[in-house]
Amino acid sequence: MVRLPLTPAELERGQRLGALLRRARGERSMLDVALAARVSPETLRKIESGRVATPAFPTIAAIADVLGLSLDAVWAETSRPENVAADRPTLVTAHVSG
Repeated sequence: MVRLPLTPAELERGQRLGALLRRARGERSMLDVALAARVSPETLRKIESGRVATPAFPTIAAIADVLGLSLDAVWAETSRPENVAADRPTLVTAHVSG
């Protein structure tokens, strides 16, 4: 199977996703977050750095859950137009689980 090159928009979304996850992770170690999300630290590192611009949905869902991010917040951050992304501060919405 041949994978098509990513578009500039897909690469930009990957960068925004990585930045969001890094901010949400804060002071937590990459290893702790990766293990809690049941992904490899290398996978998390690649997503956070934008090297994996289109990670699988279950991977993002698991990482978002560990970081307390709603999937709505992740979607809002990664799907907004590029010209808006540079002009607006990022809103991170966390959910609290009981």
